[in-house]
Amino acid sequence: MKVTLIGAGSRQFAGTMIRDLLLSEPIAQQGLDIVLMDIAAEPLAEMEAYTRAVIARLGHAAMVSATTDLEEAVTGAAFIITAIEVDRYHYWSQDFTIPRTYGFKQVYGENGGPGGLFHALRQFTPLLEIARAIEKHAPDALFLNFSNPEHKVCEAISRLTSVKVVGLCHGYFMGARQISALLDRPREELYLPAAGINHFQWFQEVRDRATGEDLYPRLREIEREANWVSDWHEIALSRILFRRFGLWPSPSANHIGEYISWAEDYVPAQLQYFHDPAEGSPWREGAATPEWHYHIGQVDTDRPFHGARTDETLMSLEASLEDRPLESSEELAIPIIEWVGCGVERDLPAVNVPNRGAIPGLPDEMVVEVPARVENGELVPLQMQALPEGVLAMIQRQGSIHRLLVEAYQEESKDKLLQAILLDPIVDSHNRAVAMLDEFLERQQDALPRLV
Repeated sequence: MKVTLIGAGSRQFAGTMIRDLLLSEPIAQQGLDIVLMDIAAEPLAEMEAYTRAVIARLGHAAMVSATTDLEEAVTGAAFIITAIEVDRYHYWSQDFTIPRTYGFKQVYGENGGPGGLFHALRQFTPLLEIARAIEKHAPDALFLNFSNPEHKVCEAISRLTSVKVVGLCHGYFMGARQISALLDRPREELYLPAAGINHFQWFQEVRDRATGEDLYPRLREIEREANWVSDWHEIALSRILFRRFGLWPSPSANHIGEYISWAEDYVPAQLQYFHDPAEGSPWREGAATPEWHYHIGQVDTDRPFHGARTDETLMSLEASLEDRPLESSEELAIPIIEWVGCGVERDLPAVNVPNRGAIPGLPDEMVVEVPARVENGELVPLQMQALPEGVLAMIQRQGSIHRLLVEAYQEESKDKLLQAILLDPIVDSHNRAVAMLDEFLERQQDALPRLV
């Protein structure tokens, strides 16, 4: 079984996938050929050496090779797993800051909001290049994508190619852990089907897996009794959405908040990429990209006055590959491979695939995040309950934005992109939206597709 990892120079992504692959007994029984691919040769060589070291430690029979050639990497592969970004923090700092400069109270700026649109447009070209290589050289392969914005890039791939693509994210498990903590019950004891879009899922049921007891009434009691400031930065927005719309959302406040116009009431976002604008653009020649912080609750304000930058600290943590324990992650790529490629049934609670009727009221071609199973070797979404009208309305709008975005890319249309921007719930000015769009196109011209 040939499994190709694209973006294999990433210590975080590739290290996790390598450990998961090599720890899978069903895959080992099939015989495993791992191909590592990246356009950066030096980190790729490091990951190849790490893979060989893990194979030796486990006494595994897997083969491994590395290449910078995309065609060679995908030819004959049964599964292609991808996680790619280009200058992630540099461009993300723009995705976050530029909309806020024009008065749009966007939080996070990764998957939703105006920033998420430009993030997606930068990702479309390299990911569609990979998809078209798969289409040509491995047409029966399953493309497992971890690259964000998950729903937007998977929708572009599924609409514009014939490739079988599924998007994967661990956001579902973040929400499941929140419910588990509030109920003080192990997650394994809970039945938690969820439906929506990536980073904006809603748990339709909360039940005891053994008895079938409905635990939503108890969750409502516990939430009402809980201290409001407890874990504020992760779940305050989730709690108010739960009260207003009746279902618990996932994954966390800053992710969910990207799709909501009033999220800043519950998501203090100012420190994500803080800089002093009076000192000039943080993206000017020679300037350092502002530090990234996941949310204000994780900002290291106790650091020395001349402490290390956050991104340097992250790189240092990622560099310690040899110290990582050899244990499986909760990512769903390998369970999917075990079911599709080995016939071993697994729990697949959250995959990003075209809707095909899974969530009533949403278009068939819209990429949604739902549970799935494998039937006749194909990954298919499970039929879900209808979502409450308020929740459905928020998701329907995102579906229209995604479709317009893909059409803007396909048609090279600045007008279609502007339509998508103007549909976003946080955008409240046509003139400022036009000015913002023009600045994005100017600043990110080397990474964005041509639009006229």
